[in-house]
Amino acid sequence: MIFYTADLHLGHKNILRLCGRPFSSIEEMDAALIGNWNSVVGKDDTVYVLGDFSFRSAGSVKPVLKALNGTKHLILGNHDKSWMKNVRAEEFFASVSPLLEIDDGGTRITLCHYPMLSWNKVMHGAIHIHGHIHNNTAGVSFAVLGNMSAYNAGVDVNDFKPVTLEQLKANKEKFYAKEVSLRKGDQHE
Repeated sequence: MIFYTADLHLGHKNILRLCGRPFSSIEEMDAALIGNWNSVVGKDDTVYVLGDFSFRSAGSVKPVLKALNGTKHLILGNHDKSWMKNVRAEEFFASVSPLLEIDDGGTRITLCHYPMLSWNKVMHGAIHIHGHIHNNTAGVSFAVLGNMSAYNAGVDVNDFKPVTLEQLKANKEKFYAKEVSLRKGDQHE
């Protein structure tokens, strides 16, 4: 099975506040992210990590990478350079790239950490999976991406675990419907 995830920010204390994550400490968050990963990903599954695996981690990410199930592929994010200075990525990831095109059950997908307005074969049914925006609904990204075949793999909108393509689609519907409803409520007050 193929899974997608992004923006784990393992070891990043400020992400708790910045994204309103429901954890009391980075230790609790990291343990939950690892546990959630391994509860859905088996050893023979494939996981595409769409950037920002860790950030400002006080410890090494090697034990975490060793503990995570599945064959992992890393799509580089803006916060991956720091932790990668101390890790040979090819020891833990089957591939490392800034952008990757794959096929998932007949669906052509462009993977990039950053949300894109266009991608290869977009006019022929291809979709885009990204991270980077976490659960942020401010600005143009939320308004534009909501109407596109683009899906946010960030843990903040996917129950803090890797998800399948079908789960990504369902989670987008739930997240956008909730946020649009909240915005309409704000307009009537």
